[in-house]
Amino acid sequence: RAAGTLLELHGITKRFPGVVANDGVDLTLRAGEIHALLGENGAGKSTLVKIVYGVLQPDAGEILVDGRPARPRSPHHARRLGIGMVFQHFTLFEALTVLENIALGLEDPPPRRVLARRLRELSERYGLPVDPGRDVHTLSAGERQRIEILRCLLQEPRILVMDEPTSVLTPQEADRLFAVLRRLAAEGRAILYISHKLAEVVELCDRATVMRAGRVVATVDPKRETARTLARLMVGSEVREPVRTTPDLAAARTVLEVDGLDLEPEHAFGVALRDVSLSVREGEILGIAGVAGNGQKELVEALAGERRSAPGAIRLFGRPVGHLGPAARRRHGLSVLPEERLGHAAVGELDLPANALLTAWARLRLSRFGLLRTKALRRSARRIVERFDVRTPGLDVPAATLSGGNLQRFVVGREILQEPRVLVADQPTWGVDAAAAAAIHRELLDLAERGCAVVLVSQDLDELLALTDRIAVLYRGRLFPPLPTREATLEELGLMMGGMAAAEGAGVGDVRA
Repeated sequence: RAAGTLLELHGITKRFPGVVANDGVDLTLRAGEIHALLGENGAGKSTLVKIVYGVLQPDAGEILVDGRPARPRSPHHARRLGIGMVFQHFTLFEALTVLENIALGLEDPPPRRVLARRLRELSERYGLPVDPGRDVHTLSAGERQRIEILRCLLQEPRILVMDEPTSVLTPQEADRLFAVLRRLAAEGRAILYISHKLAEVVELCDRATVMRAGRVVATVDPKRETARTLARLMVGSEVREPVRTTPDLAAARTVLEVDGLDLEPEHAFGVALRDVSLSVREGEILGIAGVAGNGQKELVEALAGERRSAPGAIRLFGRPVGHLGPAARRRHGLSVLPEERLGHAAVGELDLPANALLTAWARLRLSRFGLLRTKALRRSARRIVERFDVRTPGLDVPAATLSGGNLQRFVVGREILQEPRVLVADQPTWGVDAAAAAAIHRELLDLAERGCAVVLVSQDLDELLALTDRIAVLYRGRLFPPLPTREATLEELGLMMGGMAAAEGAGVGDVRA
Protein backbone atom coordinates (compact mmCIF):
# COMPACT_ATOMS: atom_id res chain seq x y z
CA ARG A 1 0.00 0.00 0.00
CA ALA A 2 1.39 3.39 -1.06
CA ALA A 3 1.84 5.96 1.70
CA GLY A 4 -1.09 8.35 1.90
CA THR A 5 -3.58 6.06 0.16
CA LEU A 6 -7.04 6.58 1.64
CA LEU A 7 -9.19 4.31 -0.55
CA GLU A 8 -8.31 1.13 -2.43
CA LEU A 9 -10.57 -0.93 -4.66
CA HIS A 10 -9.33 -4.36 -5.70
CA GLY A 11 -11.14 -6.56 -8.21
CA ILE A 12 -14.56 -4.94 -7.72
CA THR A 13 -17.15 -6.88 -9.72
CA LYS A 14 -20.88 -6.21 -9.99
CA ARG A 15 -23.29 -8.11 -12.23
CA PHE A 16 -26.83 -7.29 -13.25
CA PRO A 17 -29.07 -9.46 -15.46
CA GLY A 18 -27.50 -9.48 -18.90
CA VAL A 19 -24.58 -7.19 -18.10
CA VAL A 20 -21.38 -7.03 -16.04
CA ALA A 21 -21.35 -3.42 -14.86
CA ASN A 22 -17.98 -3.65 -13.07
CA ASP A 23 -15.47 -6.30 -14.10
CA GLY A 24 -12.49 -6.59 -11.75
CA VAL A 25 -12.05 -2.84 -11.20
CA ASP A 26 -8.92 -1.62 -9.39
CA LEU A 27 -8.59 1.99 -8.22
CA THR A 28 -6.57 3.86 -5.59
CA LEU A 29 -7.35 7.27 -4.17
CA ARG A 30 -4.59 9.19 -2.39
CA ALA A 31 -4.78 11.92 0.21
CA GLY A 32 -4.45 15.36 -1.31
CA GLU A 33 -5.41 14.43 -4.86
CA ILE A 34 -8.33 15.19 -7.16
CA HIS A 35 -8.86 11.97 -9.10
CA ALA A 36 -11.13 11.91 -12.16
CA LEU A 37 -13.27 8.88 -12.99
CA LEU A 38 -14.03 8.89 -16.71
CA GLY A 39 -15.92 6.68 -19.13
CA GLU A 40 -18.74 6.50 -21.63
CA ASN A 41 -22.32 6.17 -20.49
CA GLY A 42 -22.71 2.57 -19.39
CA ALA A 43 -18.99 2.18 -18.69
CA GLY A 44 -19.68 1.40 -15.02
CA LYS A 45 -18.81 4.69 -13.26
CA SER A 46 -22.15 5.13 -11.51
CA THR A 47 -22.19 1.52 -10.32
CA LEU A 48 -18.68 1.88 -8.92
CA VAL A 49 -19.36 5.06 -6.91
CA LYS A 50 -22.61 3.58 -5.60
CA ILE A 51 -20.55 0.68 -4.27
CA VAL A 52 -18.06 3.10 -2.70
CA TYR A 53 -20.92 4.99 -1.04
CA GLY A 54 -22.72 1.85 0.14
CA VAL A 55 -25.78 2.15 -2.13
CA LEU A 56 -24.87 -1.14 -3.87
CA GLN A 57 -22.93 -4.18 -2.69
CA PRO A 58 -20.26 -5.76 -4.93
CA ASP A 59 -20.46 -9.41 -5.98
CA ALA A 60 -16.69 -9.77 -5.63
CA GLY A 61 -13.64 -7.72 -4.71
CA GLU A 62 -12.20 -5.86 -1.75
CA ILE A 63 -12.51 -2.30 -0.45
CA LEU A 64 -9.89 -0.84 1.86
CA VAL A 65 -10.14 2.45 3.75
CA ASP A 66 -6.84 3.54 5.34
CA GLY A 67 -5.47 0.10 4.48
CA ARG A 68 -8.15 -1.79 6.43
CA PRO A 69 -10.98 -3.86 4.91
CA ALA A 70 -14.15 -1.77 5.06
CA ARG A 71 -17.03 -2.61 2.77
CA PRO A 72 -19.69 0.15 3.16
CA ARG A 73 -23.05 -1.53 3.82
CA SER A 74 -25.10 1.67 3.41
CA PRO A 75 -24.62 5.42 2.88
CA HIS A 76 -24.87 5.80 6.67
CA HIS A 77 -22.01 3.32 7.10
CA ALA A 78 -20.00 5.03 4.33
CA ARG A 79 -20.28 8.39 6.10
CA ARG A 80 -19.06 6.79 9.34
CA LEU A 81 -16.04 5.56 7.37
CA GLY A 82 -15.31 9.13 6.27
CA ILE A 83 -16.81 8.92 2.77
CA GLY A 84 -19.06 11.74 1.59
CA MET A 85 -20.86 12.27 -1.71
CA VAL A 86 -22.31 15.29 -3.50
CA PHE A 87 -24.83 14.03 -6.02
CA GLN A 88 -25.42 15.39 -9.50
CA HIS A 89 -29.08 16.08 -8.72
CA PHE A 90 -29.75 18.35 -5.75
CA THR A 91 -31.48 16.66 -2.81
CA LEU A 92 -33.04 19.75 -1.25
CA PHE A 93 -36.54 20.69 -0.11
CA GLU A 94 -37.38 23.98 -1.80
CA ALA A 95 -39.96 25.05 0.79
CA LEU A 96 -37.44 24.77 3.66
CA THR A 97 -34.62 27.08 4.65
CA VAL A 98 -30.92 26.46 4.10
CA LEU A 99 -30.43 25.57 7.76
CA GLU A 100 -33.40 23.18 7.80
CA ASN A 101 -32.13 21.38 4.70
CA ILE A 102 -28.67 20.99 6.20
CA ALA A 103 -30.08 19.67 9.49
CA LEU A 104 -32.12 17.04 7.62
CA GLY A 105 -28.96 15.74 5.95
CA LEU A 106 -26.98 15.23 9.16
CA GLU A 107 -26.92 12.05 11.19
CA ASP A 108 -27.28 13.79 14.57
CA PRO A 109 -27.77 17.53 14.06
CA PRO A 110 -26.85 19.85 16.94
CA PRO A 111 -29.20 22.59 18.21
CA ARG A 112 -30.11 25.19 15.61
CA ARG A 113 -27.94 27.97 17.05
CA VAL A 114 -24.91 25.68 17.24
CA LEU A 115 -25.51 24.39 13.70
CA ALA A 116 -25.93 27.93 12.34
CA ARG A 117 -22.63 28.97 13.95
CA ARG A 118 -20.78 25.93 12.55
CA LEU A 119 -22.30 26.59 9.13
CA ARG A 120 -21.13 30.22 9.13
CA GLU A 121 -17.63 29.20 10.23
CA LEU A 122 -17.39 26.56 7.52
CA SER A 123 -18.77 28.83 4.79
CA GLU A 124 -16.24 31.54 5.67
CA ARG A 125 -13.39 29.04 5.80
CA TYR A 126 -14.01 27.76 2.27
CA GLY A 127 -15.44 30.88 0.67
CA LEU A 128 -18.91 29.36 0.24
CA PRO A 129 -21.24 32.11 1.51
CA VAL A 130 -24.79 31.07 2.39
CA ASP A 131 -27.62 32.64 4.38
CA PRO A 132 -28.94 29.99 6.82
CA GLY A 133 -32.38 31.63 6.93
CA ARG A 134 -33.00 31.84 3.16
CA ASP A 135 -35.65 29.63 1.59
CA VAL A 136 -34.04 27.26 -0.91
CA HIS A 137 -36.49 28.10 -3.70
CA THR A 138 -35.07 31.65 -3.79
CA LEU A 139 -31.50 30.45 -4.45
CA SER A 140 -29.60 30.06 -7.72
CA ALA A 141 -28.22 26.71 -8.83
CA GLY A 142 -24.73 27.70 -7.69
CA GLU A 143 -26.01 28.66 -4.23
CA ARG A 144 -27.88 25.36 -3.95
CA GLN A 145 -24.72 23.46 -4.75
CA ARG A 146 -22.93 25.31 -1.94
CA ILE A 147 -25.55 23.90 0.44
CA GLU A 148 -24.89 20.36 -0.78
CA ILE A 149 -21.13 20.78 -0.37
CA LEU A 150 -21.38 22.39 3.07
CA ARG A 151 -23.80 19.73 4.29
CA CYS A 152 -21.30 17.10 3.19
CA LEU A 153 -18.31 18.92 4.74
CA LEU A 154 -20.11 19.28 8.10
CA GLN A 155 -19.78 15.50 8.37
CA GLU A 156 -15.99 15.89 8.01
CA PRO A 157 -15.37 13.38 5.20
CA ARG A 158 -11.83 12.49 4.23
CA ILE A 159 -12.98 11.01 0.93
CA LEU A 160 -15.34 13.12 -1.19
CA VAL A 161 -17.14 11.89 -4.32
CA MET A 162 -18.33 14.63 -6.71
CA ASP A 163 -20.76 13.60 -9.48
CA GLU A 164 -20.94 16.08 -12.41
CA PRO A 165 -20.61 19.08 -10.07
CA THR A 166 -20.40 21.80 -12.77
CA SER A 167 -23.35 20.70 -14.90
CA VAL A 168 -25.57 23.59 -13.73
CA LEU A 169 -22.95 26.27 -13.02
CA THR A 170 -21.87 29.37 -14.88
CA PRO A 171 -18.15 29.53 -15.85
CA GLN A 172 -17.53 31.93 -12.96
CA GLU A 173 -19.27 29.61 -10.47
CA ALA A 174 -17.28 26.64 -11.82
CA ASP A 175 -14.02 28.55 -11.24
CA ARG A 176 -15.03 29.23 -7.62
CA LEU A 177 -15.87 25.55 -7.14
CA PHE A 178 -12.45 24.52 -8.48
CA ALA A 179 -10.79 26.82 -5.93
CA VAL A 180 -12.76 25.13 -3.13
CA LEU A 181 -11.85 21.64 -4.35
CA ARG A 182 -8.15 22.53 -4.58
CA ARG A 183 -8.26 23.82 -1.01
CA LEU A 184 -9.96 20.64 0.21
CA ALA A 185 -7.28 18.56 -1.51
CA ALA A 186 -4.54 20.72 0.01
CA GLU A 187 -5.93 19.86 3.45
CA GLY A 188 -5.29 16.17 2.75
CA ARG A 189 -8.73 15.05 1.59
CA ALA A 190 -9.12 12.82 -1.45
CA ILE A 191 -11.66 13.79 -4.12
CA LEU A 192 -13.10 11.38 -6.69
CA TYR A 193 -14.38 13.61 -9.50
CA ILE A 194 -16.84 12.43 -12.17
CA SER A 195 -17.35 14.66 -15.19
CA HIS A 196 -18.05 14.50 -18.92
CA LYS A 197 -16.41 17.92 -19.36
CA LEU A 198 -12.94 16.74 -20.29
CA ALA A 199 -11.38 20.20 -20.57
CA GLU A 200 -12.07 20.83 -16.87
CA VAL A 201 -10.62 17.42 -15.98
CA VAL A 202 -7.38 18.43 -17.73
CA GLU A 203 -7.36 21.72 -15.80
CA LEU A 204 -8.33 20.42 -12.36
CA CYS A 205 -7.40 16.79 -11.77
CA ASP A 206 -4.14 15.14 -10.70
CA ARG A 207 -4.92 11.65 -12.02
CA ALA A 208 -7.66 10.08 -14.11
CA THR A 209 -8.91 6.51 -14.20
CA VAL A 210 -10.64 5.65 -17.48
CA MET A 211 -13.28 2.90 -17.67
CA ARG A 212 -14.67 1.19 -20.74
CA ALA A 213 -17.31 -1.56 -20.76
CA GLY A 214 -16.98 -2.09 -16.99
CA ARG A 215 -13.19 -2.36 -16.93
CA VAL A 216 -10.33 0.03 -16.18
CA VAL A 217 -8.42 0.64 -19.40
CA ALA A 218 -5.98 3.35 -18.24
CA THR A 219 -4.87 5.55 -15.37
CA VAL A 220 -3.18 8.70 -16.66
CA ASP A 221 -1.95 12.15 -15.71
CA PRO A 222 -4.55 14.54 -17.21
CA LYS A 223 -1.99 17.35 -17.36
CA ARG A 224 -0.15 15.32 -20.02
CA GLU A 225 -3.34 14.67 -21.98
CA THR A 226 -5.88 16.71 -23.91
CA ALA A 227 -9.66 16.49 -23.98
CA ARG A 228 -9.29 14.73 -27.33
CA THR A 229 -6.86 12.05 -26.10
CA LEU A 230 -8.98 11.41 -23.00
CA ALA A 231 -12.05 10.96 -25.22
CA ARG A 232 -10.11 8.50 -27.36
CA LEU A 233 -9.21 6.47 -24.25
CA MET A 234 -12.86 6.44 -23.15
CA VAL A 235 -14.24 5.35 -26.51
CA GLY A 236 -11.39 3.28 -27.91
CA SER A 237 -11.29 5.28 -31.16
CA GLU A 238 -10.99 8.85 -32.37
CA VAL A 239 -13.90 11.12 -31.43
CA ARG A 240 -14.41 13.81 -34.04
CA GLU A 241 -16.54 16.71 -32.90
CA PRO A 242 -18.50 18.16 -35.85
CA VAL A 243 -17.96 21.77 -36.82
CA ARG A 244 -20.74 24.21 -37.67
CA THR A 245 -20.26 25.78 -41.09
CA THR A 246 -21.66 29.30 -41.25
CA PRO A 247 -24.88 29.08 -43.27
CA ASP A 248 -26.26 31.84 -45.47
CA LEU A 249 -29.54 32.64 -43.75
CA ALA A 250 -30.20 36.00 -45.39
CA ALA A 251 -32.97 34.63 -47.61
CA ALA A 252 -34.23 31.99 -45.17
CA ARG A 253 -37.80 32.46 -44.01
CA THR A 254 -38.77 32.72 -40.37
CA VAL A 255 -40.61 29.57 -39.28
CA LEU A 256 -40.95 30.01 -35.50
CA GLU A 257 -41.81 33.31 -33.83
CA VAL A 258 -42.47 34.14 -30.19
CA ASP A 259 -43.80 37.63 -29.60
CA GLY A 260 -44.13 39.10 -26.10
CA LEU A 261 -44.82 35.76 -24.40
CA ASP A 262 -45.99 36.12 -20.80
CA LEU A 263 -46.60 32.99 -18.74
CA GLU A 264 -47.39 32.70 -15.07
CA PRO A 265 -45.74 29.90 -13.05
CA GLU A 266 -47.82 26.79 -12.38
CA HIS A 267 -46.58 26.45 -8.80
CA ALA A 268 -44.94 28.49 -6.07
CA PHE A 269 -41.42 27.54 -7.14
CA GLY A 270 -41.87 28.04 -10.87
CA VAL A 271 -40.52 30.92 -12.96
CA ALA A 272 -42.72 33.48 -14.69
CA LEU A 273 -41.89 34.25 -18.32
CA ARG A 274 -42.00 37.97 -19.05
CA ASP A 275 -42.13 39.51 -22.55
CA VAL A 276 -40.11 36.71 -24.16
CA SER A 277 -39.62 37.23 -27.87
CA LEU A 278 -37.53 35.28 -30.36
CA SER A 279 -37.49 34.14 -33.96
CA VAL A 280 -35.81 31.24 -35.76
CA ARG A 281 -35.29 30.79 -39.48
CA GLU A 282 -35.10 27.69 -41.67
CA GLY A 283 -31.69 26.09 -41.25
CA GLU A 284 -30.78 28.20 -38.22
CA ILE A 285 -29.75 26.96 -34.78
CA LEU A 286 -30.71 29.43 -32.04
CA GLY A 287 -29.12 28.74 -28.66
CA ILE A 288 -30.84 29.49 -25.36
CA ALA A 289 -28.28 29.70 -22.53
CA GLY A 290 -28.88 30.08 -18.82
CA VAL A 291 -28.33 28.55 -15.42
CA ALA A 292 -30.91 25.88 -14.55
CA GLY A 293 -34.10 27.25 -13.03
CA ASN A 294 -34.29 30.54 -14.92
CA GLY A 295 -37.34 29.65 -17.00
CA GLN A 296 -35.97 27.10 -19.47
CA LYS A 297 -38.52 24.48 -18.44
CA GLU A 298 -41.40 26.94 -18.77
CA LEU A 299 -40.19 28.17 -22.18
CA VAL A 300 -39.87 24.65 -23.58
CA GLU A 301 -43.32 23.73 -22.26
CA ALA A 302 -44.77 26.85 -23.92
CA LEU A 303 -43.11 26.04 -27.25
CA ALA A 304 -44.21 22.39 -27.06
CA GLY A 305 -47.85 23.23 -26.29
CA GLU A 306 -47.80 21.69 -22.83
CA ARG A 307 -48.51 25.20 -21.52
CA ARG A 308 -51.02 27.26 -23.51
CA SER A 309 -50.63 30.97 -24.18
CA ALA A 310 -52.37 33.71 -26.16
CA PRO A 311 -52.89 32.40 -29.73
CA GLY A 312 -50.66 35.00 -31.36
CA ALA A 313 -47.83 34.76 -28.82
CA ILE A 314 -46.35 31.78 -30.72
CA ARG A 315 -46.52 31.32 -34.49
CA LEU A 316 -45.39 28.41 -36.66
CA PHE A 317 -44.97 29.29 -40.34
CA GLY A 318 -47.02 32.42 -39.67
CA ARG A 319 -49.92 30.47 -38.14
CA PRO A 320 -50.92 31.29 -34.52
CA VAL A 321 -50.45 28.15 -32.38
CA GLY A 322 -50.23 29.47 -28.82
CA HIS A 323 -53.64 27.98 -28.02
CA LEU A 324 -52.86 24.56 -29.56
CA GLY A 325 -51.69 21.47 -27.69
CA PRO A 326 -48.65 19.26 -28.40
CA ALA A 327 -50.35 16.92 -30.90
CA ALA A 328 -51.62 19.79 -33.04
CA ARG A 329 -48.21 21.46 -33.07
CA ARG A 330 -46.58 18.20 -34.08
CA ARG A 331 -48.94 18.06 -37.05
CA HIS A 332 -47.59 21.48 -38.03
CA GLY A 333 -44.02 20.12 -38.03
CA LEU A 334 -42.77 20.76 -34.48
CA SER A 335 -40.84 18.14 -32.51
CA VAL A 336 -39.56 18.48 -28.94
CA LEU A 337 -36.78 16.80 -26.98
CA PRO A 338 -37.61 17.41 -23.29
CA GLU A 339 -34.89 17.57 -20.67
CA GLU A 340 -36.32 14.80 -18.48
CA ARG A 341 -35.70 11.47 -20.16
CA LEU A 342 -37.68 9.13 -17.95
CA GLY A 343 -41.27 10.10 -17.30
CA HIS A 344 -41.37 12.84 -19.92
CA ALA A 345 -39.47 11.77 -23.04
CA ALA A 346 -39.88 8.06 -22.33
CA VAL A 347 -41.95 5.73 -20.13
CA GLY A 348 -39.59 3.55 -18.13
CA GLU A 349 -41.92 0.54 -17.84
CA LEU A 350 -42.54 0.32 -21.61
CA ASP A 351 -40.25 -1.43 -24.07
CA LEU A 352 -38.43 0.37 -26.88
CA PRO A 353 -41.02 -0.16 -29.65
CA ALA A 354 -43.75 1.23 -27.37
CA ASN A 355 -41.57 4.26 -26.60
CA ALA A 356 -40.92 4.75 -30.31
CA LEU A 357 -44.69 4.93 -30.78
CA LEU A 358 -45.26 7.73 -28.25
CA THR A 359 -44.53 10.70 -30.51
CA ALA A 360 -44.02 9.12 -33.93
CA TRP A 361 -47.24 7.17 -34.48
CA ALA A 362 -48.76 9.73 -36.85
CA ARG A 363 -45.72 11.08 -38.69
CA LEU A 364 -44.19 7.65 -39.32
CA ARG A 365 -47.60 6.00 -39.90
CA LEU A 366 -47.19 3.42 -37.18
CA SER A 367 -50.94 2.87 -36.90
CA ARG A 368 -53.73 2.33 -39.38
CA PHE A 369 -57.48 2.57 -38.79
CA GLY A 370 -56.74 2.80 -35.06
CA LEU A 371 -54.66 -0.41 -35.01
CA LEU A 372 -50.92 -0.63 -34.42
CA ARG A 373 -48.71 -1.75 -37.29
CA THR A 374 -46.50 -3.90 -35.08
CA LYS A 375 -43.97 -4.86 -37.76
CA ALA A 376 -43.52 -1.22 -38.80
CA LEU A 377 -43.23 -0.25 -35.14
CA ARG A 378 -40.45 -2.76 -34.48
CA ARG A 379 -38.67 -1.69 -37.67
CA SER A 380 -38.79 1.91 -36.47
CA ALA A 381 -37.39 1.01 -33.05
CA ARG A 382 -34.65 -1.13 -34.63
CA ARG A 383 -33.73 1.69 -37.00
CA ILE A 384 -33.28 4.07 -34.06
CA VAL A 385 -31.14 1.54 -32.18
CA GLU A 386 -28.90 0.84 -35.16
CA ARG A 387 -28.46 4.36 -36.51
CA PHE A 388 -27.91 5.99 -33.12
CA ASP A 389 -25.83 3.17 -31.62
CA VAL A 390 -28.14 2.53 -28.67
CA ARG A 391 -26.50 -0.13 -26.48
CA THR A 392 -29.30 -2.48 -25.44
CA PRO A 393 -29.68 -6.27 -25.03
CA GLY A 394 -32.73 -6.12 -27.29
CA LEU A 395 -35.82 -4.18 -28.30
CA ASP A 396 -38.10 -5.72 -25.68
CA VAL A 397 -36.31 -4.40 -22.59
CA PRO A 398 -37.97 -1.64 -20.52
CA ALA A 399 -36.61 1.82 -21.29
CA ALA A 400 -35.66 2.27 -17.62
CA THR A 401 -33.02 -0.47 -17.92
CA LEU A 402 -30.97 1.56 -20.41
CA SER A 403 -28.20 3.82 -19.13
CA GLY A 404 -28.98 7.52 -19.20
CA GLY A 405 -26.82 8.14 -22.25
CA ASN A 406 -28.30 5.26 -24.23
CA LEU A 407 -31.84 6.31 -23.41
CA GLN A 408 -30.95 9.83 -24.54
CA ARG A 409 -29.65 8.45 -27.85
CA PHE A 410 -32.93 6.62 -28.30
CA VAL A 411 -35.23 9.60 -27.71
CA VAL A 412 -33.02 11.88 -29.84
CA GLY A 413 -33.18 9.32 -32.65
CA ARG A 414 -36.95 8.98 -32.32
CA GLU A 415 -37.46 12.71 -32.90
CA ILE A 416 -34.83 13.24 -35.60
CA LEU A 417 -36.02 10.31 -37.74
CA GLN A 418 -39.38 12.05 -38.00
CA GLU A 419 -37.66 14.84 -40.02
CA PRO A 420 -39.22 17.75 -38.10
CA ARG A 421 -39.37 21.21 -39.63
CA VAL A 422 -38.81 22.79 -36.21
CA LEU A 423 -36.99 21.04 -33.34
CA VAL A 424 -36.85 22.29 -29.75
CA ALA A 425 -34.03 20.40 -28.01
CA ASP A 426 -33.73 20.86 -24.23
CA GLN A 427 -30.32 19.76 -22.84
CA PRO A 428 -29.90 17.07 -25.56
CA THR A 429 -26.41 16.01 -24.41
CA TRP A 430 -26.85 16.47 -20.66
CA GLY A 431 -25.04 13.66 -18.83
CA VAL A 432 -23.87 11.85 -21.98
CA ASP A 433 -20.28 10.95 -22.84
CA ALA A 434 -18.07 12.58 -25.47
CA ALA A 435 -18.85 10.07 -28.22
CA ALA A 436 -22.61 10.25 -27.69
CA ALA A 437 -22.49 14.05 -27.52
CA ALA A 438 -20.52 14.22 -30.78
CA ALA A 439 -23.04 11.92 -32.48
CA ILE A 440 -26.00 14.00 -31.25
CA HIS A 441 -24.25 17.21 -32.36
CA ARG A 442 -23.72 15.76 -35.83
CA GLU A 443 -27.40 14.87 -36.11
CA LEU A 444 -28.50 18.35 -35.04
CA LEU A 445 -26.19 19.98 -37.58
CA ASP A 446 -27.34 17.64 -40.35
CA LEU A 447 -30.95 18.40 -39.47
CA ALA A 448 -30.31 22.15 -39.69
CA GLU A 449 -28.51 21.70 -43.02
CA ARG A 450 -31.68 20.03 -44.33
CA GLY A 451 -33.63 23.19 -43.48
CA CYS A 452 -34.94 22.44 -39.99
CA ALA A 453 -35.08 25.35 -37.55
CA VAL A 454 -33.52 24.29 -34.23
CA VAL A 455 -33.93 25.86 -30.79
CA LEU A 456 -31.13 24.45 -28.64
CA VAL A 457 -31.62 24.98 -24.89
CA SER A 458 -28.41 24.12 -23.06
CA GLN A 459 -26.40 24.92 -19.94
CA ASP A 460 -23.20 23.88 -21.77
CA LEU A 461 -21.73 27.07 -23.20
CA ASP A 462 -19.08 25.16 -25.17
CA GLU A 463 -21.88 23.23 -26.88
CA LEU A 464 -23.76 26.42 -27.74
CA LEU A 465 -20.65 28.17 -29.05
CA ALA A 466 -19.82 25.18 -31.25
CA LEU A 467 -23.27 24.58 -32.78
CA THR A 468 -25.36 27.72 -32.88
CA ASP A 469 -25.70 30.74 -35.16
CA ARG A 470 -27.08 33.05 -32.43
CA ILE A 471 -27.24 32.80 -28.63
CA ALA A 472 -29.76 34.40 -26.28
CA VAL A 473 -29.47 34.14 -22.49
CA LEU A 474 -32.54 33.47 -20.33
CA TYR A 475 -32.34 35.00 -16.87
CA ARG A 476 -35.21 34.92 -14.34
CA GLY A 477 -37.78 34.44 -17.05
CA ARG A 478 -36.55 37.22 -19.32
CA LEU A 479 -34.52 36.86 -22.50
CA PHE A 480 -31.45 38.95 -23.25
CA PRO A 481 -31.07 40.23 -26.81
CA PRO A 482 -29.35 37.51 -28.89
CA LEU A 483 -25.71 37.69 -29.90
CA PRO A 484 -24.23 36.33 -33.12
CA THR A 485 -22.33 33.28 -31.89
CA ARG A 486 -19.11 34.32 -33.62
CA GLU A 487 -19.10 37.51 -31.49
CA ALA A 488 -19.99 35.87 -28.14
CA THR A 489 -17.43 34.97 -25.48
CA LEU A 490 -17.60 32.65 -22.49
CA GLU A 491 -16.99 35.53 -20.11
CA GLU A 492 -19.74 37.71 -21.57
CA LEU A 493 -22.26 34.86 -21.64
CA GLY A 494 -21.36 33.90 -18.08
CA LEU A 495 -21.98 37.45 -16.88
CA MET A 496 -25.34 37.54 -18.65
CA MET A 497 -26.26 34.20 -17.07
CA GLY A 498 -25.58 35.88 -13.72
CA GLY A 499 -27.90 38.77 -14.60
CA MET A 500 -25.53 41.43 -15.92
CA ALA A 501 -26.77 43.25 -19.06
CA ALA A 502 -24.91 42.53 -22.28
CA ALA A 503 -24.50 46.14 -23.28
CA GLU A 504 -24.73 49.47 -21.52
CA GLY A 505 -28.25 50.78 -21.69
CA ALA A 506 -29.81 47.48 -22.86
CA GLY A 507 -31.68 45.73 -20.06
CA VAL A 508 -33.09 42.22 -20.09
CA GLY A 509 -36.07 42.16 -22.39
CA ASP A 510 -35.42 45.68 -23.80
CA VAL A 511 -34.45 44.33 -27.22
CA ARG A 512 -36.31 41.47 -28.81
CA ALA A 513 -34.54 38.34 -29.99
